[in-house]
Amino acid sequence: MKRKLLSLICCLAMTAAVIAGCGSTAADAPAADGGAPADAGSETEAPAESSASGDYKIALITMDSIDQHWVTLNEGAQAEAAKQGVTVDFMSPDTKDDSKQIECVNNAVAGGYNAIMVAANGPDAISGALKEAIDAGIKIVYVDSPANVDAEATFSTDNKAAGKIAGEQMLAALDAKGISSGDVGIVNVNASTQSTVDREAGFREAFDGSGFNILETQYCDGDAAKAQSIAENYITQGVVGIFGGNEGSTTGAGNAIKASGNKDIVGVGFDKSDSIQGLIKDGFLLCTMAQNPDVMGAKGVEACVKALNGESLGGAVTDTGVTVLDAAALGGAASGDASAEGVKANGDYKIALITMDSIDQHWVTLNEGAQAEAKADGVTVDFMSPDTKDDSKQIECVNNAVAGGYDAIMVAANGPDAISGALKEAIDAGIKIVYVDSPANVDAEATYSTDNKAAGKTAGEEMLKSLKDKGVTSGDVGIVNVNASTQSTVDREAGFREAFEGSDFNILETQYCDGDAAKAQSIAENYITQGVVGIFGGNEGSTTGAGNAIKASGNSDIVGVGFDKSDSIKGLIKDGYLLCTMAQNPDVMGSKGVDACVKALNGESLGGVKEDTGVTVLNKDNI
Repeated sequence: MKRKLLSLICCLAMTAAVIAGCGSTAADAPAADGGAPADAGSETEAPAESSASGDYKIALITMDSIDQHWVTLNEGAQAEAAKQGVTVDFMSPDTKDDSKQIECVNNAVAGGYNAIMVAANGPDAISGALKEAIDAGIKIVYVDSPANVDAEATFSTDNKAAGKIAGEQMLAALDAKGISSGDVGIVNVNASTQSTVDREAGFREAFDGSGFNILETQYCDGDAAKAQSIAENYITQGVVGIFGGNEGSTTGAGNAIKASGNKDIVGVGFDKSDSIQGLIKDGFLLCTMAQNPDVMGAKGVEACVKALNGESLGGAVTDTGVTVLDAAALGGAASGDASAEGVKANGDYKIALITMDSIDQHWVTLNEGAQAEAKADGVTVDFMSPDTKDDSKQIECVNNAVAGGYDAIMVAANGPDAISGALKEAIDAGIKIVYVDSPANVDAEATYSTDNKAAGKTAGEEMLKSLKDKGVTSGDVGIVNVNASTQSTVDREAGFREAFEGSDFNILETQYCDGDAAKAQSIAENYITQGVVGIFGGNEGSTTGAGNAIKASGNSDIVGVGFDKSDSIKGLIKDGYLLCTMAQNPDVMGSKGVDACVKALNGESLGGVKEDTGVTVLNKDNI
């Protein structure tokens, strides 16, 4: 009863926050690991174990609730909250706005919160509201960016030092290009947020005594689109480099460089969103200063609990570290350590990568992993996949690889038999074959893929659990799959169906969409008119279509589960239109596939090894 009453109070507090313009996601996203990466700053070890001596409620108020930086900070906070046995409510405004942040602080006071973790927009704007909170007996802990009010503790990046590192990285890159003078632009958030002001100060300091001219800073309020417009204007002025002061600023700068097509402009910035990492991998940004917001969140919660338990923290300020993420770093640790063996080619090998299509984000990510490993191994990988899933087009790609004199082919087969003849001819021509994601019925050097049947069963079990939680014990369930011949997706469906054996649910006849999201949506909409209680998608396109159909219906009681982890799928999960997705590791498949090709071409026997590259259930709690 006590727990139900507490939940009711939390809900009422959160409703007040929404009305006031503060986005709230109660108990959002317990992360799998709230600790720091191995190369983080010296103060980033996992928080020491402690536990709450009361039913503490902590409000987490960041600058906004949108930037991936704050989402990740919340994930770290939620993970630590679960360990500590406390409640953390993420009640941040939807955009950077002093008045909205003040309202969030006031709502936390009115809602009876015991502590507030806050990343202040600026040093002074919310100081009055924070003083009132302290007067009400609330403990204050700063994460990322402090205000000018004494707090229990602060966990943030040494922003000036990190900004100086960013400047030094740009200087080194310009020097490598033989550029010793020119204009450099800065896109920053505003002139009052202390963290980004400090970053800019450090960046400018790095250029002291150089022949470069740092232009007057332009402000974008952290908006990526506005930042892109500012950066595009810098580019028309002929700048040689652009610095972004936060996630939105950096994304906008990278997108402007990308739009210009001029990779000679050196872009550096802060934070490590998927968009920023993609721009680095594609060569439109040199690097980013990757903070550790999950560590800030975890340590912030721990500090709140200690303070509420009566421990004095003395206003300690802890640097949570920063890492320079560039293309080399993203090609190593970011690809799942798949290249740890570091095999080197004995010749100038050419490898053809042929996936089912060249469009799905799954295949794009697989190619990214392959390219990173190719660079490390000293080989060439050409992504020569068809534009759509089509057996004849995939066969043509294999034939082109043979005719083009490739030494090895990495292939994700549309089906087990369709391209078998073409692959046998390739083998007869002395070409090594390695399967990634989905094999054909031809012996190969190695196979790197997901245990699809097991993963499909996991998807079914996730749907069953969700339906049970909703009090639903029977009903029809629809399946949208690619086709009846692609072994990987056939296995996923088999596992999914197996999970429902012995239940009172009726699995309808599978409908096929050829991996096309629009076709999948139409199929799923038809299922919905039949009154299904759940829909399963067998791949990226199928899952996206199913989620979009549930979204269009407005019926979030329908449970949607699927496969792959595109931005669209993750968005549908965050918005509640999909329950979860089975997230494979295509980058690991690509990396290990190249590694296997090189080993085979070097003369090593791999014995047809088959390796499961793993799967993770991605839901609202860990996206």
